[in-house]
This record gives sequence, C-alpha cells and structure tokens, in this order.
Amino acid sequence: MGKHKLENTLNQIKATGKPLFIPYMMAGDGGIDQINERINFLEECGASAIELGIPFSDPVADGPVIQDAGLRAIQHGTTLKLVLDEVRKQKETRGIPIILMTYINPIWNYGYEQFAKDCDAAGVDGIIIPDIPMEEEGEIAAQLSANGIASIRLAAMTSPDERLKKIARMSEGFLYAVSVSGTTGERAQHEESTLNYLEKLTKLSSVPVLAGFGISNPDQAKYLAAYCDGVIVGSKIVHLFAEGKQTEIKELIGETIK
Repeated sequence: MGKHKLENTLNQIKATGKPLFIPYMMAGDGGIDQINERINFLEECGASAIELGIPFSDPVADGPVIQDAGLRAIQHGTTLKLVLDEVRKQKETRGIPIILMTYINPIWNYGYEQFAKDCDAAGVDGIIIPDIPMEEEGEIAAQLSANGIASIRLAAMTSPDERLKKIARMSEGFLYAVSVSGTTGERAQHEESTLNYLEKLTKLSSVPVLAGFGISNPDQAKYLAAYCDGVIVGSKIVHLFAEGKQTEIKELIGETIK
C-alpha cells in the first residue's frame, strides 16, 4: 500500500509503453455518496490512479471549473474527515491508487500526525499539497513518510534548473509537471517551451513525470504524453461529471491510453 503501491502501479503501466492517465475528481461534488462510485467508474475507464481533490474555501491553484466544484462540494457538507471515512470503506477491495490533493490549511487544522494516520487507514497512497514549498514541508512530509505515503511534488516551468533538479530528486510516486503558467483549466494549445520543459524533467526524474493543467482532449493528452510519461486531467473531467457526461469521460481516457 501507499508509496510502493503507487510507484509499482505506475511503473507497471509505463513498462507497457502506454501513457499514464490520472483523472482528477472533486470529492463531494454531487454528494459524498458519489465518491466511491466515481472512483470505481474511473478505474473501469482505465485510469492509472485517481487524484481526489479536497474542497477548500480559498484555493490558489484551481481555475473556475474546479473552484465551482469545490463550492458545490462544500455546500454538500464535504469535509476532509468525511472524505477519508468514505474512501476507507473500499480500502480492501479497491485496486487503483488514490492520491489526495489538498491545501495545507485543512491538514494543519486536522493535525499532521492524525491526518497521515487516517490517510494510511483509508488506503490513500499519495498526497499533493500545492501551496507548501519544499523549504516548509518538513513536518508534514515526515508524518507522511512515517506512514508510507508518497509526497508528490509539483514542478513549475518558471523554476530555475537547480530547483527543478531538487524537486525531481525529492518527489515520490510521480513528479507533477505543471505544464502552464497559471491556474488549472482548459487551454487551446501548449507552447514548444512546455515540451522542452517536460523532456528536461523526464531526464532529471527517477519517478514518472506527468503533465497537468490545461489538458482537455485526447489529442492534447497524447501530444504531451509523448514528451513525458503521461497526463493528469482535471477541469475537463470535473466539468463532464457535473454535466452527467460519463460516456465522454470514458472516451477521453480510452482514446488517450489506447
């Protein structure tokens, strides 16, 4: 379980030559009772792992689609504790790795040690915290490590090479390559500088490199995946779930990984 499950799963898929595909879903958007149902659906669609977003009142990395989904989830009464309790229900039968994406404030409020223990108990395999830099992550990273949970780092295009090397060296599970400058959301295209950046990270990293932010269709996903190990798709998945268009989610994942 934990970091080893995540890394083993991703490396096994990578070895087949197919691109990795991690969909993002907002926990509690549509109701708490939809969480496991949607996880199971995304696994059936062929997802490599699932990034499960925790709704937060002041997100700094999320674009409007995910912000709106977070507000809907909060209105449904979604909390970090309720999400972990729900995810724990299928711990023994769930095959796909689960990654939580949450900001540091809810974790601090929860308590670092208790949060890490409850994530382990729920079968969470990795954590992404977009608003805490490496220099300040020591306490929470230590608790996650003690419970065998991967600390997944984000790399920004604007970071100097020395910092990217350090981030690549420290990342566990996979390295999240932010492929745009700005927040999440659909983009029409990605610049050539993005492709060079992805190639650079892939050479630096010992764990798979996945491109995220701004990916909304299979052509974009396959295009970027040719320069790294796969993609993370968030806003498009969240939008399609909100519209009840599960068939289009299945097509998006299936077309990318075939």
